[in-house]
Amino acid sequence: MKTNPRYEIIIYWSEEDQTFIAEVPELAGCLADGESYSEALSNVEIVIAEWIETAKSLERSIPVPKGN
Repeated sequence: MKTNPRYEIIIYWSEEDQTFIAEVPELAGCLADGESYSEALSNVEIVIAEWIETAKSLERSIPVPKGN
């Protein structure tokens, strides 16, 4: 499930959780984790698509990516 790659994604190592965390600041509460950097990125791409799908079904506004 690919999504619009123009949303800013911040990926960092969480010492506390011992995993990589990927956050999408433009989409409230949108984040994922993974054992590797690439797994966190892949997982957050899925979560972005799900976030957008949910927002559409609830008829909520979807932020325009800063990258547009």
